[in-house]
Amino acid sequence: MSYLNIQDEKLLPVVMELNTLLADYHIYYQKLRTFHWNVLGKNFFDLHVQFEDMYNDAKVKIDEVAERILTLRHHPISKFSDYLKISSLEEGNALVSDQDMVAELIDDHKLILTQMSTVIDNADKAGDEGTIDLIGAYIRELEKTSWMLNAWSKKAEEHLKVDELETVKS
Repeated sequence: MSYLNIQDEKLLPVVMELNTLLADYHIYYQKLRTFHWNVLGKNFFDLHVQFEDMYNDAKVKIDEVAERILTLRHHPISKFSDYLKISSLEEGNALVSDQDMVAELIDDHKLILTQMSTVIDNADKAGDEGTIDLIGAYIRELEKTSWMLNAWSKKAEEHLKVDELETVKS
């Protein structure tokens, strides 16, 4: 029974890109677990908790993306070996500094955000409003997390484009 008002052939590119996003999220999730387990130093307490919050969020998104693929009447990829093949993310190294962990996650966010934009572009072409709505919310949340990690990685004396604000006031 067809409960969608979208032609199946239009959905195939959406499903393919959602599967890539699913792969990205699995690699990202495992990297967050690796960092959570292995973070050391004076930032341990802050980052240990932050990484746990982030991997719990990623776990929810993994399930939602897979269920969206099923809603679109396709099967999500579910083998880790396939995730490693199609994801643009690299596995995490446990033996890096806390600063490097955060920098790597910010870089991963750029890749995930790019993939999310690709999903939305394909969903728009297919008229798939459900996928657009789901992924649009993810973009907003990941951008905020990226901003917070970026702020954490700055020195207290660094400012956000203060010179531009001063120019506007003049």
